[in-house]
Amino acid sequence: MDEHPGSLGAAREVENLIELMAKLPGLGRRSARRAVLQMVNKRESLMEPMSKLMVDVCQKVRRCDLCGNIAVESICNICSNPRRDPSKLCVVADVSDLWAMERANTFNGRFYVLGGILSALDGVGPEDLNIPKLINRIKTDPINEIILALGATINGQTTAHYIADQLTNADVEITSLAHGMPIGGELDYLDEGTIEVAFRHRKEF
Repeated sequence: MDEHPGSLGAAREVENLIELMAKLPGLGRRSARRAVLQMVNKRESLMEPMSKLMVDVCQKVRRCDLCGNIAVESICNICSNPRRDPSKLCVVADVSDLWAMERANTFNGRFYVLGGILSALDGVGPEDLNIPKLINRIKTDPINEIILALGATINGQTTAHYIADQLTNADVEITSLAHGMPIGGELDYLDEGTIEVAFRHRKEF
């Protein structure tokens, strides 16, 4: 078992940084320890510029008021781009999924980030996500198609069905990703080619 950072014999500041970084997705204490040591060893070329960038991001970055994407303005560059098709709205769970779709470079509409997916096990209900705002936006904006890109997991499909039920009386086409999307797959872990195939062959939900 990996030892607790407090047993490393390092300075408390270093131990605190390791413990904090270990809370990041994909990083356990061992990976966090290696990362922190690398930053300490390369203080001038890595740690100092990184610390400045983190302060800059902390002070300037916010959520887009329209879609929930990461931005430095109240409206992100996707929502403000006049060349994007406002009639098509792709609904994703997280910003990482939005970025995955953008990497695939196959969608020219706009996005909406729910901020997660429904999960009875984790106690996440509709009121914990941005679903009410989404429903209002669909009813007021000139949107013709909703693409539910929520992954092929049970919770992802449960969320998609919930949104579709809320839009039963809305005059909008509802589609979902199709071929190429493996069962249990999450967008952020798929390659761009798989996402493109799944998106181009989307089907009516």
